[in-house]
Amino acid sequence: MIYFDSSYLVRLYYQDPGAEEVRALAATDHLACAAHGQAETIAAFHRKLREGAIRAAAYAAVVGQMEAHIQAGAFRWIPLSADILSRIRKTCEKVPAAVFLRAADAVHLATAAESGFREVYSNDAHLLAAAKHFGLAGKNVV
Repeated sequence: MIYFDSSYLVRLYYQDPGAEEVRALAATDHLACAAHGQAETIAAFHRKLREGAIRAAAYAAVVGQMEAHIQAGAFRWIPLSADILSRIRKTCEKVPAAVFLRAADAVHLATAAESGFREVYSNDAHLLAAAKHFGLAGKNVV
């Protein structure tokens, strides 16, 4: 099983730079993500609609395709738990002030760590840089 954050999930449906590499990696194993990754991914699609990168029909198509994959069980969505929140609190107590750690990234990283993953895949430079503080290797195939 491979842990993808939402920046990689978006590339499964939209031709952002590196999409082919991400899709090739996704084809090698099952995919997992924190449950909030669904909201992040849909919001990223909506941002593309708002910014004019895609039209309404394309937006509806990618949202529908993702929904079909969710219904088919293509992803393991890991729910937020007390252990994940505890991991975030304990890690944030130790993270140097210079580390740029957003709440959603902390949820991804703590979710992956608490779920036994050793690596997380992302195109997000901040998430990748913070991964080591959660005991994870941050990987980017893009």
